[in-house]
Amino acid sequence: MTEQQRAPLPHDFHPPVPSFTVVSDDIEPGSVLGDAQVQAEGDTSPQLRWEGFPEGTRSFAVTCFDPDAPTGSGFWHWVLFDIPVSVTELPAGAGSGSFAGLPAGAVHARNDYGSKEFGGAAPPPGEDHRYVFTVYAVDTEKLGPDADTSPAAVGFNLRFHTLGRAQLIAHYASPSGS
Repeated sequence: MTEQQRAPLPHDFHPPVPSFTVVSDDIEPGSVLGDAQVQAEGDTSPQLRWEGFPEGTRSFAVTCFDPDAPTGSGFWHWVLFDIPVSVTELPAGAGSGSFAGLPAGAVHARNDYGSKEFGGAAPPPGEDHRYVFTVYAVDTEKLGPDADTSPAAVGFNLRFHTLGRAQLIAHYASPSGS
């Protein structure tokens, strides 16, 4: 595999906010994503659980972003917001199109695949990409955008309404083509 330049992480340019904890039964920090989170295999959103978020949190948002995608702007794999503050865990598969396990009121915006669900890892052959799963503690119950809003517009709104952030980073490399 050739050495590739790493893009900055998605929060490198955002205002600093307190961090809190996110863990997963499906992903270890720094590990390789399992088949379940790969588009060609399971295409299943991971289980996530969070705690220690700031006082004043009124809802949560969850995203998965690939900063290493060869687009010049990264690639949004998952954009979910308006998760009620009473919900501090999403089961595996909550990001699927059937919305099983998704809390009432939560909104899936379209990802960069064009669907309103989790889209698994699918980097170009031979490239190793990072997948940044972020839980945002949000200062309002309703962020404002709707399900037809672009990931960038949701991110814009999150920039101004985030009280805290928790992130979990894993990576995945598609097999080389030859």
